[in-house]
Amino acid sequence: MIELDVNPKVIIEPTCGIGNFIQAAANSFPSASQIIGVEINQIYLTELRAKHQLLQDERCEVKHGDFFEFDWTSLINQFNHRVLVLGNFPWVTNSQQGTIGSENLPKKSNFQNHAGLDALTGKSNFDISEWMLIKAIHWLQNRDATLAMLCKTSVARKLLNYIHSKKLNLASCATYKIDAKKYFDANVDACLLVCKFDSSSQNYFCDVFSSLESSDSHRIGYQNNLLIKDIDSFNKLSNLYAFKSGAKWRSGVKHDCSNVMEFRKIDNLFVNGFGEAVELEETYLFPLLKGSDVAQNRINATNRYILVTQKFIGESTETIKHIAPQTWRYLEECGQYLDNRKSKIYQQNPRFSIFGVGDYSFKPWKIAICGLYKKLDFRLLGEIANKSVIFDDTVYFLSFENEGVARKTFELLNSPAAIKFYSSMVFWDEKRPIKSSILNCLNLTLLADLESLTADARR
Repeated sequence: MIELDVNPKVIIEPTCGIGNFIQAAANSFPSASQIIGVEINQIYLTELRAKHQLLQDERCEVKHGDFFEFDWTSLINQFNHRVLVLGNFPWVTNSQQGTIGSENLPKKSNFQNHAGLDALTGKSNFDISEWMLIKAIHWLQNRDATLAMLCKTSVARKLLNYIHSKKLNLASCATYKIDAKKYFDANVDACLLVCKFDSSSQNYFCDVFSSLESSDSHRIGYQNNLLIKDIDSFNKLSNLYAFKSGAKWRSGVKHDCSNVMEFRKIDNLFVNGFGEAVELEETYLFPLLKGSDVAQNRINATNRYILVTQKFIGESTETIKHIAPQTWRYLEECGQYLDNRKSKIYQQNPRFSIFGVGDYSFKPWKIAICGLYKKLDFRLLGEIANKSVIFDDTVYFLSFENEGVARKTFELLNSPAAIKFYSSMVFWDEKRPIKSSILNCLNLTLLADLESLTADARR
């Protein structure tokens, strides 16, 4: 078992439940002078207080309190000694908590300061534990303290990202992988997160251990303000980093109404997601490939089609009425579904708008990869049925007018250097491990020059 060199005088568990962690802390830290637990659930407190052995320990104190209303700063500021905050915060998101009707939520705010579309779409959703951990970090700034929490591995990285973005103090950080299925019957990547604080250090890295017993680790940390999975591997290829991206990876179309906007072509009929056969001009219809199609190399033909109402974001859709009247009639008939799309991005844009379109959407050659799959599988594809292929928003792609340029770029992306470069950056345990921010980091022009020099040297 690991030794963390933690010797606190005061131990606090902010959501102590029935006291298992408090009991373990009492046994593990005999030199601690105070052990305090706080819990909102009175049933848990009753069970905890029934543990006579725990209550007989004069150091232990339990309080009734709501994490989101409790004055933690005042509590912690009572102590000038080394403090350890430990525990296991809830592993659910704010939207899940709201769905199950829980009122025990933080007040809603854009606490991560996401801007633009990120603030309006999925990035504004967060784990409750992430919010709680951030609060705990602020309590422990500028003092000799340690945070030791069980959490999702992805949340631990988000926490490091927050500390880095706010330039908070951090002496050291480490994660130790745990078997969440074995201990908690949870199918998530989880870890013990240990952060140590002092009054001045700003060490924005994290040592990642494969288990509680392992002494081997690799270090994640920041390069060019981007969190890198393996700093040592990245540094060996850091000359390939693109400070200014040339070719730009894009994501596919976002429309949030698949039953209306997507079709299957059966014989000569287009059938929408409601199972209705509809008559549409083919002017605004394009072959559609989903992320699973790209990942599984089903890229040469498709019976899926998508209605693309704009050639660029913000373009008026009124022209559809004159160019393709049947399509316009269909859109108006389905207007209630499109008008009720929840995302705010549609509210200030023309009716029937979509997102993720530009001149790049309609070029004949593309290199694509699915962001959801845990493998660097790039695909090269051309048009289908003489029309440009459109992707859903789980796909990232480069687009080309010229087939030769597309093929050369495809070769570069599959070179050992490119694969190693990307592999040093991708966190494969994430829901969407491959992101445009990572893909755009590779300097393809420099890589092409290096590959050319290597080829000349072999001749």
